[in-house]
Amino acid sequence: METFSFEQIIGILRKHIRLIIWTMVAVLLVDGLVTFFVMTPQYEASTQILVNRKTESDPNSQLNQVQADVQMINTYKDIILGPVILKPVAHQIGGPFKGRNKYKNLQDEISISNQSNSQVFSINVKDDNAYRAADIANETAQVFKNKVKKLMSGVNNVQIISDATVNTKAVSPRKTLNLLIGLIFGFVLGVGFALIRELTDKTVKDETFLTETAGLTSLGIVYNIPDKDMEFHALAKHKSNGQRK
Repeated sequence: METFSFEQIIGILRKHIRLIIWTMVAVLLVDGLVTFFVMTPQYEASTQILVNRKTESDPNSQLNQVQADVQMINTYKDIILGPVILKPVAHQIGGPFKGRNKYKNLQDEISISNQSNSQVFSINVKDDNAYRAADIANETAQVFKNKVKKLMSGVNNVQIISDATVNTKAVSPRKTLNLLIGLIFGFVLGVGFALIRELTDKTVKDETFLTETAGLTSLGIVYNIPDKDMEFHALAKHKSNGQRK
């Protein structure tokens, strides 16, 4: 397998600089078209819920209740993403979620997040409509708060502490990052094309290839003479012969 030194690689890049630049431009153009005209913008909205029941005056009881509330969040995550919550939410929101089993589409848009040992968790929604994302987050939180009392046998430790607001700034696609990735990918692809072209180019470039690589004996060098020079020398010779006659 043929290898290249650092100096050879630099020489190859300089030799095929146009190929590399055009590859970068082509990839960047395709990436820009996909980013701006094909990919659907996504908007995010979040609402926060506090899990905190009324605690007793005993410090030990308070600590146990806090730990119980934190552990309860994992159960609440499963409940929120289940049909008992999402079905009424889908019915209320309507649109693309209206219809039998359409509530399952909400599962792809909703995620639950919380910090370790925190009694607060967030309902995060990503949708292609900023206003609908906020509506879904708020409706999910409200339905969950209303139903959790019945589901958990009278447990009343859920409180909505932050409603979702409309954010018209898309969270994806990240246009600048996508274009930067396209530019880097185009450069790498262009360098790859340049190296492949160099490896597949079997033309003889200098005398060293014949003597060292092919093992042949050099008998001399015949330089290429442009046609214009040939015509000039032939005309000059003809004039010179005419003058002698």
